[in-house]
Amino acid sequence: MRRYAVEGIPSSHHNQSMAKAKTTMYMDEELLRAARAWAARKNLRDSDVMEQALRRFLGMDMLEQVWQRNQGVGEQTALNEAYAGVRENKHET
Repeated sequence: MRRYAVEGIPSSHHNQSMAKAKTTMYMDEELLRAARAWAARKNLRDSDVMEQALRRFLGMDMLEQVWQRNQGVGEQTALNEAYAGVRENKHET
């Protein structure tokens, strides 16, 4: 089971560092400038901003929130709640 990071900080729920893959993508120049400016203000790398945006878009940030909220709860119970949160989030968009 892979657990995800929020704000570019590795999740405390896994013992190994997350593998990173280098990629190239094309995007609107204005969007890229805005993302880079935001990253600079927050003292983050551009890739941290892109990862955070993708995690939020895909609902993975919800998983981390559920893990944080349910520390001490059994893994299966927490996993069920996380997937329920993701399903709920997808229905809202």
